[in-house]
Amino acid sequence: MGELADNTYGGGTPNTSNDTYWNGEIPWIQSSDLKEHRIFGVKPRKHISQSGLMNSATKLVPENSIAIITRVGVGKLAVMPFSYTTSQDFLSLSRIKTDIWFTAYLLYRKLQRELNSVQGTSIKGITKGELIAKMVSVPTKSEQVQIGCFFRNLDRLITLHQRKCENFKNTMLPKLFFKQNQGLFKDVR
Repeated sequence: MGELADNTYGGGTPNTSNDTYWNGEIPWIQSSDLKEHRIFGVKPRKHISQSGLMNSATKLVPENSIAIITRVGVGKLAVMPFSYTTSQDFLSLSRIKTDIWFTAYLLYRKLQRELNSVQGTSIKGITKGELIAKMVSVPTKSEQVQIGCFFRNLDRLITLHQRKCENFKNTMLPKLFFKQNQGLFKDVR
């Protein structure tokens, strides 16, 4: 896996008691920002300042990198279309040599298969060395593009249908439970 990217980045957390390090313009992602089984659509909830970047172990990771959680929340990863920084729970792969979407799905599948063998009892984790030493098979570039596009479109379709189901549920619940004793269900004592 180490041959899939030119650069790797670790993360770090600026001192949380120093207000000048936080609420800046630089996205800072943590493991809770990534959603289970989704490799895109990360919305950072926290941002750091240039001072926070300069005075901590975190690094500015270039856009179009893959953020991989290696500690708390191991197994989640995401394609990041913007520059970002991370907590120490991440390893980021940058300057991807293969199709980025194919690579993201490949890594996701590899991590999901190996979740049971990661280190730790209460907090599971995988080291940078273990991660980049893992063997993966990579097809030709044109096949990578086709596979990555197929799974990305499938994920988008699933997300669309999940939103439709959620909207339907949110529309129907008030109609079913609009007033006490006037909906389809009666109070049970």
